[in-house]
Amino acid sequence: MKSIVTLGAAALLAFTTACGNTADGVAKDAENAADKSAEASTEAGSAMAGAKQTADVKTALSVDTRVDASGINVETNGETKTVTLNGTVPTEAQKMLAAEIAQPKAEGYTIVNNLTVKAP
Repeated sequence: MKSIVTLGAAALLAFTTACGNTADGVAKDAENAADKSAEASTEAGSAMAGAKQTADVKTALSVDTRVDASGINVETNGETKTVTLNGTVPTEAQKMLAAEIAQPKAEGYTIVNNLTVKAP
């Protein structure tokens, strides 16, 4: 009888320890999931802000008749707060003007002007 009680106590102790380990594991998993969720939320926020900047700059360039924006591509990186102008324009003056048009539409962002001059 004493061995049955000892065996029962050992089983109870093992079960309790296993439950404790499982509870700790669940808590750690929940913490990791919360961290990943916050990270994803931050990345999504950066992407959405970047998308807005891209749209605002593209719109400003396309409606300004001083610049031929048909060859301009706008890329935005919300994490680095950078708007990059890629592509071609017909003149050096339009290259400089494109950056000037983009800057007020991308407040708080750095404009990287990678445009090249290529006569039409």
